[in-house]
Amino acid sequence: MVKTQLFKVVAIISVFAMLWVMVSCGGAKYTNGTYEGTATGHNGNVVVSVTVANGKIASVEVIQHEETAGLCDAAIAEIPATIVKKNSTKIDVVSGATVTSKAIIAATEAALVNAGGTVGAGKVKKARKNVAVSYTAGTYEGTAMGMNGPVTLEVTFSKDAITDIKVKSSKETAHVGDPVFPIMFADAIKANGSGIDAVSGATFTSLAVKNALTDAAKKANASKIDEFKKNKVTHTAQKPIEETYDVVIVGAGGAGMGAAAQAAQNGDTVLVIEKNAEIGGNTVCSGGQFQSVMPYLVWDAANPDATTGVYSFDGKTYNKVNSANGNITILKEILNWNEKPFDGSNAKDWFVAGDIVELSKRGVHAEYLDCLKELKKEIKAYLAWAQPKLNKGINESNITLFSTLNLHIFQTYYGGLRPNASYTDWIYGDYELVKQFIEDGQDLKPWLEAQGALFVEDQQPTLIGALWHRENQFIGFDENGDGKPDVGGQWGAYFLPPRKTLLETSATAKDNKIMLRTDAKELIVENGKVTGVKAVMYDGTKVTAKARKGVIIATGGYAANVAKVLETNDYWQQGYITKKTQTTNRSSLTGSGIEMAEKVNAATTGMAFTQLMPISWIDNGQLAFGGGNYAIYINPTTGKRFVNETSERDVLSLAKLNNGIEKNGTKGVFLEIANSNQAIPGPYPYGTPKTPETWEADVEWRQYTRTVDQFADLFKQLGLSLDAETVIKEIKEYDMALMTGTEDKLAVTKTGWTALIGNANKKADGSFDISSYTLDGVKLKVRVMAPSTHHTMGGIAVDTERHVLDNSGHIIPGLYAAGEVTGGIHGGNRLGGNAIVEIFVSGRTAANSIKKDN
Repeated sequence: MVKTQLFKVVAIISVFAMLWVMVSCGGAKYTNGTYEGTATGHNGNVVVSVTVANGKIASVEVIQHEETAGLCDAAIAEIPATIVKKNSTKIDVVSGATVTSKAIIAATEAALVNAGGTVGAGKVKKARKNVAVSYTAGTYEGTAMGMNGPVTLEVTFSKDAITDIKVKSSKETAHVGDPVFPIMFADAIKANGSGIDAVSGATFTSLAVKNALTDAAKKANASKIDEFKKNKVTHTAQKPIEETYDVVIVGAGGAGMGAAAQAAQNGDTVLVIEKNAEIGGNTVCSGGQFQSVMPYLVWDAANPDATTGVYSFDGKTYNKVNSANGNITILKEILNWNEKPFDGSNAKDWFVAGDIVELSKRGVHAEYLDCLKELKKEIKAYLAWAQPKLNKGINESNITLFSTLNLHIFQTYYGGLRPNASYTDWIYGDYELVKQFIEDGQDLKPWLEAQGALFVEDQQPTLIGALWHRENQFIGFDENGDGKPDVGGQWGAYFLPPRKTLLETSATAKDNKIMLRTDAKELIVENGKVTGVKAVMYDGTKVTAKARKGVIIATGGYAANVAKVLETNDYWQQGYITKKTQTTNRSSLTGSGIEMAEKVNAATTGMAFTQLMPISWIDNGQLAFGGGNYAIYINPTTGKRFVNETSERDVLSLAKLNNGIEKNGTKGVFLEIANSNQAIPGPYPYGTPKTPETWEADVEWRQYTRTVDQFADLFKQLGLSLDAETVIKEIKEYDMALMTGTEDKLAVTKTGWTALIGNANKKADGSFDISSYTLDGVKLKVRVMAPSTHHTMGGIAVDTERHVLDNSGHIIPGLYAAGEVTGGIHGGNRLGGNAIVEIFVSGRTAANSIKKDN
């Protein structure tokens, strides 16, 4: 729950010249800006927001509807995108969603009429004027569902106006949903209604604000509620902006802000263009941990018996971390890896994603051979030290963790080594790009910490699909240098430090700028070199940003554009991804940066591969956070485990699609069960075991806390034909295997585990006291999740300096790219935690390349 936010607006009336442009839809005149239109759908009104810019329909977004979930999803995803692509409402409807399709088209046409022109042969109508609405004066609560739960507003009405709005309660994501409130509150007060524009990148929160305002207005006895729902503010374009900087960066996520801070440190002036209302991009919504081994925390071949290590950045000594059970099994498989040239022939007969036993027999690609040989030497040295200890009965979890750069490189290689859907071609990460981000990632934590970021210095945890324990957990931002976090979370660790560098502490700070709610539309090319960016602000104001030295595209991937994912897919078999598949991404992650680069002949690579996040909420597809090292995944029909929970993300997602059930159009729905004392890594919206009021609260179709004797009632409540005794037996057999070291004998094996489901005491040597084991009365957390689109492997082709390459493999002068917008790095599947380190490393690399090139 956020603190109550009081928002008061002093109305300031400004008059701007209106800029008229021609829109090709019927040849009518429209005013630049954003407009709403309404039409009747299958179950009620469908409301769209349409932005007109540069003589074209720039965006169409469905911001309110009452259509049936699942049935309408395809139309809502495809129709707006098609209207924008064709710059016309004369398009085909989506089969199976005809009524919704026609409603979106009609609402779009109504919005264009509101813009002051005609549509096709329609008659010219004047833009709608807001209608006066009266109320019973007072303060009323309005509630609507947001991204993470209910949003409750306190709205104060006079007899004829909204006079004040504040947030009473909200679980919306900080710096994603929060920026919506002041923007939309100001518009709502000015409009005296809820027909106001949504905020880019925060669709769910925007819709919650609109609906909560309407709910409050109804309670205030609004005289004309339908007009209240239409009243809006029409933003008009201001005088065009033309500015020049050394470096122009498109996108303010991790890659963009990493590039911005580095460029500023290099002495360059910087402009960052961001379409959303706040910096952070998709990074601020992620789990936030980054993969990079910390040598001071792991086994050291030069001092094998060392139990402590010194972190060179702060000079402090820390205890080394211990291994996870099952890790040595993986190391032995790598030790036996065939060193012959990789042979992927007849893959349909033998390939199973995640089965490294079989994959290791097929050899290795030549560029990774030296890495494999060096890794084998490292593993042999470690096993020579570790095996005698294991032979004496010391538990694997009581010996120091093995982790090296070569292991990280090789696991990134085989974790992304995948065939296409027809098994005719293979993809894997470019060795030089992989090696670069992993080696340069060693400097990421010290670089951020030097700017005020704080991290947990004595741990190397894991997360979903990471394959190893080498994550780095953020704490926040130390603004005053006292070593304590003044601001927590990803925002504090990853965005406040580079923003402060960019705008406050760098030599160029006074000349640097971040331009929010501004959408980059095209690259400026002069004499064969990219020299700037043309963009449009939310109100239609044109922006021309010239770059003296270079432009960096850092706009992220396109996992929120499911239509594009389907169009490019050549990995997932037909039916696994559908028009109803949801996403963990913000709505702004549509691939616009890739399309912008393609228009200047940029090449793309790896576009056929999209990663699914295996642990997402089934109602909206958003990331549920967590890891498989402490949990089990249960088939909701059989009650059995069906996958090694520490496998790669595509392995987990595929298993869930094959073993899960379908709920409201969402495929692959499964159950996760873990001990309730186990905290969930990441910014979990329902707290930790230390906050039982939220941690143990039932959240429908998300989380439940139960003991095993309550399973039967829970499964009945969920409508599952699942035998509770079968699940209980599965848990006990699983725990027993873990306690006895026979996890490799389970029907579904387990590696890299760190916790039981039940409770048991440990002996001094790290082994379990089996006689103390119990499941009775133990609180267990049961979560309901499913896969959704998460990360697009493909993107713009780049070299190791992050120059963008054209379709002939040549550098496009002046153009650079960083982060998820690029391809060629992760192969067909990305390891969990590799994104954060790669985006910051590549952003910094791009900035440094600009310095070298100029």
